[in-house]
Amino acid sequence: MGKVILVTGPARSGKSEWAETLAIQSGKAVIYVATATDNPDDEEWHKRILQHQKRRPQDWVTLSVPVELSATLADAKPHTCVLVDSLGTWVANFLEQDDQTWENIIAEFLETVDLVAADMLFVAEEVGWGVVPAYIIGRTFRDRLGSLVRQLGALCDSVYLITGGHVLNLSLLGSPLPAPKS
Repeated sequence: MGKVILVTGPARSGKSEWAETLAIQSGKAVIYVATATDNPDDEEWHKRILQHQKRRPQDWVTLSVPVELSATLADAKPHTCVLVDSLGTWVANFLEQDDQTWENIIAEFLETVDLVAADMLFVAEEVGWGVVPAYIIGRTFRDRLGSLVRQLGALCDSVYLITGGHVLNLSLLGSPLPAPKS
């Protein structure tokens, strides 16, 4: 099994930049997995995507994977480093799925992560540190992403929190929680 790293934090904190730094430091061929899809009609979103693209080294392979993340990870070769940016966008792509379907998707994802021989870096947004969303879709997103980050974090070799302009290695500073009871 390869090394599994989670990089999490609030919006605009530098999560992606830190994950990119770790990918470069791996010394392996990098496969950048973008979970977002570009929408040229949304100028602000398009600019965000271009900003990310400009930062990445030219020799990185970029894959657009809004849904089939488990299959993409399963295909990764041991000599590669797969950087997935971001899990929040990936979760958002499944918000219309019922809870049982979502649980099946997550079970497959976590099983795949546990078996892949490539190094994997995951970028995830931290949500739920503030107001409880007033709408069910917002609460569903927050709860699904929060649960996924916790479950993935339990499998990771390292978990980093990026906040306040600092990188904190939570794996060195903290202790993992026991697995949640169903």
